[in-house]
Amino acid sequence: MSLDPLLLELLVDPVDHEELLYVEAAGVLYNPRRRQVYAVNEGIPVLLPDEATSADDAEHARLLGDPSAVRTGARRA
Repeated sequence: MSLDPLLLELLVDPVDHEELLYVEAAGVLYNPRRRQVYAVNEGIPVLLPDEATSADDAEHARLLGDPSAVRTGARRA
């Protein structure tokens, strides 16, 4: 399920407050700086640090190289 473009403009990581990558094909939001993966359940981002998972080297490379990945946080202040 795709996320609303306006929502993508607003989303940032809850810990470092920087942009994320929305990887639609994997259904996740990803912070490559912290290597944290946040689930998107039924179109709802789960940006709870305690529920994020850590990406290993292979997953990090896969998420960064995914052609469906788009940056979030374009409207952050």
